[in-house]
Amino acid sequence: MAEKAVTGAGSVNNRQCESVCVHTRKIYSSCKDKDCIEDLRFYPTESAQTVLSTAQSIRGGSAELLYTFVDVEPVNFNRGYFTVDMRFYYRIVLQVMNGGARYTEAEGLAVFDKRVILFGSESSAKIFSSEPVENAADAPLDLSANLPTAVVEAVDPMLLCAHIADGTAGECVGITVPDGILEVFSEPLVLDGCAERYALVTLGQFSMVRLERDTQLLMPIYDYCVPTEECSLANLGGCSTEDPCSLFEDVDFPVDAFFPPSALSSGTDGACGCKG
Repeated sequence: MAEKAVTGAGSVNNRQCESVCVHTRKIYSSCKDKDCIEDLRFYPTESAQTVLSTAQSIRGGSAELLYTFVDVEPVNFNRGYFTVDMRFYYRIVLQVMNGGARYTEAEGLAVFDKRVILFGSESSAKIFSSEPVENAADAPLDLSANLPTAVVEAVDPMLLCAHIADGTAGECVGITVPDGILEVFSEPLVLDGCAERYALVTLGQFSMVRLERDTQLLMPIYDYCVPTEECSLANLGGCSTEDPCSLFEDVDFPVDAFFPPSALSSGTDGACGCKG
């Protein structure tokens, strides 16, 4: 049986280094996705619902990702695999046309649910920490849970399309929204979904999901990370003691701001230097 690695001194490429154990998170599996989410129900604010009731068309708008709730559960009969359930909450602002050349902004909420299955390995250890947890009891209530940590990375979506739809009697699609999401909006939302005239939006969402677990790794170190740059004092509310024109001379011209780089300059084969 092979011996376990221990800390000690050594050299790599003729540079002296020391091996130390570090505590970090290991990524067991990950995935990326490009979702085209068609015809999401738009839940407007009360004033926006008034605008939609007489709307003729929607000219455009914007979308902002407010928050993503994430839940992890083991997959039955498939050890080591887990489902990652995500609920994306979006703040949507539509430009609604009501017959004239001008438009009226209508603000509201859209919700998207997504599920993926990833490998997160198994562990039977119970993990405890001395780090304080707000509003936590002295004794933990769940001593058996040792799930991997799901991490979701996403950018604000692209609003690809939006249109007006007419509902029929009894066609109510209501939702429940956490208080923290409701507080983002300046007025109450119409969430019962019973309006006879409503809007549907289509979003383009880029996201990445991964499952991580705490682990200990043996890594080489060469030295401490000591900053090499000196801190400069900021002069609030006025000019600095140095010549501002001299400081400006040291600023590089922002070429990319005027001439965006092409795909070829980002890496080989039109990629960004990554192989995936």
